[in-house]
Amino acid sequence: MSARKSEISAALASVESRISKAVFAAGRLRSDVKLIVVTKTFPLTDLEICYELGLREFGENRDQEGSVKALELPSDINWHFQGQIQSNKLKSIATWADVVHSIDNFAHASKLSALSTDLGMSSKEVFIQVSLDTNKSDPSSERGGAWPSELATLTEQILELPSLDLIGLMAVAPLNASPDLAFEKLFQISSEIRSDFPTVNRISAGMSNDFEAAILHGATHIRIGSQILGLR
Repeated sequence: MSARKSEISAALASVESRISKAVFAAGRLRSDVKLIVVTKTFPLTDLEICYELGLREFGENRDQEGSVKALELPSDINWHFQGQIQSNKLKSIATWADVVHSIDNFAHASKLSALSTDLGMSSKEVFIQVSLDTNKSDPSSERGGAWPSELATLTEQILELPSLDLIGLMAVAPLNASPDLAFEKLFQISSEIRSDFPTVNRISAGMSNDFEAAILHGATHIRIGSQILGLR
């Protein structure tokens, strides 16, 4: 085993141990939580190691990277796009991403739906990204996402679109905010949406520094990069 493979394997084992402890503390099952390894900026050789170690859920933030890597790796990988969406990149994203975590307006959802239909793609799973920021007028705090007051209408609109399968909500904890409080708020928002739209029942939340708090508050998809692959 190469030194790099040993390094990644040990880091993955540590993360898996932490996930297991977090789900136990939350009274949940390990199978409730999907681990997505965030591979942005890492070389293809690292992704090949992750694949050899059994990982099949890979996350990318930039179409320029994801579109290239997806062509080079086996077809049984599920590719997750989780970066901020640029409209002119949606056609490319539609060709390689199996799951899109960062839909935050109807225009992007509608365009992705139309492109996926035109390309003959199977239904693409999507999350609505919700903003957990509290100061709407402060752009420095903005992490992207629809405002909670917009979610019911946006959810209803996206559920009507072909070639998209809206499965849940995604959020990033605001900068300088308590992840525990942020993800508690996200769970409450998710519960309200789920009461009206029962199939929109999953939560994409939690990254390397806060995934345990996200699991405590119902995350079903966690996105972890540096704790597995190291610092970029």
